[in-house]
Amino acid sequence: MSMALRQSWTREQFFAWAEAQEGRYEFDGFQPVAMVGGTINHNQIAQNIYAALRPRLRGTGCRVLGPDAGVATIGQTVRYPDALVTCTPVSGTSRLVVPATVFEVLSESSGRTDRVTKVREYAAIPSLRRYVIVEAVNPGLLVLERTDGVEHWTARPLAAEDTLVMPEIGIEIPVAEFYEDVAFPNFDTPW
Repeated sequence: MSMALRQSWTREQFFAWAEAQEGRYEFDGFQPVAMVGGTINHNQIAQNIYAALRPRLRGTGCRVLGPDAGVATIGQTVRYPDALVTCTPVSGTSRLVVPATVFEVLSESSGRTDRVTKVREYAAIPSLRRYVIVEAVNPGLLVLERTDGVEHWTARPLAAEDTLVMPEIGIEIPVAEFYEDVAFPNFDTPW
């Protein structure tokens, strides 16, 4: 019995292919992986992340980007976080950026990837100091942080009444700001 081996693509092949597609894709280092649309809450939370970061970063040399800013992780893998902060100058035609902070808003289909696979992949990026996993079914964050370029993360959960402190980019954001105008069906407090 003969089995076809999975033919891996290069990052450049992926970028060329992805430009011609209507949908959005990440690259797992071997082949494209479709990124499905999210819920209204997912979209609102992502918009709130941009709105909270942009004015706080003005004049700092750092900026918020996403979800079309690519991040190179392990091998040829390319991820597109919901939002990221980069403090490294980059050309407007670049496909990849060097992140200082990454935000992923969880969805039912991405939870395992965001909590397991991407934790390992993002740990391989020396510039990345903070990976923020943002809950989309109730208010809360899981903040993975490190102070040096080693792969070990320190995990810290934050609730709606807490403040996300990001010394690597010199800002603080109340967690509740990420949830403005987000309706949670089974949560008593309106955001």
